[in-house]
Amino acid sequence: MRNNIIRFLVLIFIIFLNACKTEKSNTNDDNSSTNEFLYLGQKPPSLIPEIFAPGVISIDGRNESNISFSPELDEVYFTVNKKDEEISIFFSKLKNNKWTPAIRANFTKGRKKEELYPFVSLNNKRIYFTALDSIFSDEKIWYVNRLDDSWSDAIQLDSPLNDDLVFYINQAENGDLYYTNISKRKMYYAQNKNGSFPKIQEVEIEFGHHGFISPSQDYLLVYSQNKENEKRKDFDIYVCFKEKEGKWTKPISLGNEVNSNLNEGCPSITPDGKYVFFTRSDDKDELSNLYWVSTEIIEKLRPNNKMTTTTNMVYK
Repeated sequence: MRNNIIRFLVLIFIIFLNACKTEKSNTNDDNSSTNEFLYLGQKPPSLIPEIFAPGVISIDGRNESNISFSPELDEVYFTVNKKDEEISIFFSKLKNNKWTPAIRANFTKGRKKEELYPFVSLNNKRIYFTALDSIFSDEKIWYVNRLDDSWSDAIQLDSPLNDDLVFYINQAENGDLYYTNISKRKMYYAQNKNGSFPKIQEVEIEFGHHGFISPSQDYLLVYSQNKENEKRKDFDIYVCFKEKEGKWTKPISLGNEVNSNLNEGCPSITPDGKYVFFTRSDDKDELSNLYWVSTEIIEKLRPNNKMTTTTNMVYK
């Protein structure tokens, strides 16, 4: 009798182990399957920029700029500007290991004529964006809150930052907002105070706008007309690193790998901290596509080359 009980317990233990192995295998398969479709299934770039999702996101004959992914990398939002059409935000979602066709978001439901420069908050609860009726006239920061399977009505952000013409909003892991003041052509930020932004302050950098802050605020990407050659009129991307005392280093060019003789701009950083996205356009037709490159290109420029990790940073 005792031997039968022992055999029974051993059998139960073996079944339990097999079940665990099967569950682990299924989990790994699910993760492998999901990872295969991240970033629209595109092969990740190294230190040489690659055009992103040609024919799917980057489509000839129009401008694409300012791309933003959700923290889980299963949603993507970006700006589209096509000749004789309003500037709009388009989006696509990963569902059942397949990305949906990119369509217009229309957050304001016609209350504003144009929407652009989306940013998905790192806690995945909001999408910030710029809305306007007329260029260089009424650009303000708006947002929508995430609901169960949709978005709330669009709300204009209640903050002094909207007292001027502003755009290109993005957010650090602690909730601080960074943006460009159009009137002053300078970078500003507003500290997060329990979900409100009552005070604004200039980001004291030597030059640059359309800035994008890293999650931990250890570096800031900006773009500006080329500063290395006065004869060149094209725009390039630069990085400013924050020093121990809180000051910013002089803007450093991302180098010839990123900055060509064409116009580069609208930089952004993916939520996992792995890639930099930017636009590239020429002077002939002024049409732009989205490019991406590994953030290792930034780390190689960091003073003393001190590597820091900005992956999976989420503020509360």
